[in-house]
Amino acid sequence: MKKAIINEIKQRLKATAPDLTDEQIKRRNKILNSFNPDFFGYGHKVADLEKLARTIENKYECTYEDAVKIFNTLISSNIHEEKFISFLFINRFKRYFDEEIVRIYREALENYCDSWAVCDSSIIKVLGPFIAKKLKKEKAYDIISEWSKSDNIWIRRASLVIFIKHVMITKKFEKDFLSNLVDALAKDSEEYVQKAIGWLLKTCSQYAQNYIFGYLMDRKDLFSRMVLRTATEKLSKELRTKILEK
Repeated sequence: MKKAIINEIKQRLKATAPDLTDEQIKRRNKILNSFNPDFFGYGHKVADLEKLARTIENKYECTYEDAVKIFNTLISSNIHEEKFISFLFINRFKRYFDEEIVRIYREALENYCDSWAVCDSSIIKVLGPFIAKKLKKEKAYDIISEWSKSDNIWIRRASLVIFIKHVMITKKFEKDFLSNLVDALAKDSEEYVQKAIGWLLKTCSQYAQNYIFGYLMDRKDLFSRMVLRTATEKLSKELRTKILEK
């Protein structure tokens, strides 16, 4: 069963690959900026991948255990769409998720994540909602804190994306936890971690504008212009101007 599902997914992805121009391929590769030297992508739209995941799940009587094995196999692929459909497919079985999915996801991202797109989409679409909706806040924050200390760039970025999704869903956050988390990562040398910090602060500003303004004013010398520009996008024009003043 597992082998049949994996083979059909691979065959369908190859058979339905769009005919991209060299310029389109070059632009897509530049955007994804994969860390994988063996990276390859077909160019499918996410909506098409979601449709294929739904079609395959409806066609086969697949157990959750098989779905986890399929996820682990496809996420290890060098083909972008196979990685992507791995988490779209396992999300079809989210009713069976328990805390073990956190460990499964972390191992997959540590070993096989090769781009911001795989990191962000898998967290926003799958793991983030589970953590925000099914786990207590204290447990969610423990996961975020633990992941933020990882040596792996994608686990550190994922910690911030988990927090982003948690804020999006709950529409609130612990201010001390946010400041401690961002303070600890403020000097991280990785661009993708820095970009996620800006994204997180921007998201939080929608629910606590004055707090984020004060936080950024107190620490703006710690952050690059890139982070400050992103973090202040949702602030009022007046507050944004004050923060961006040199």
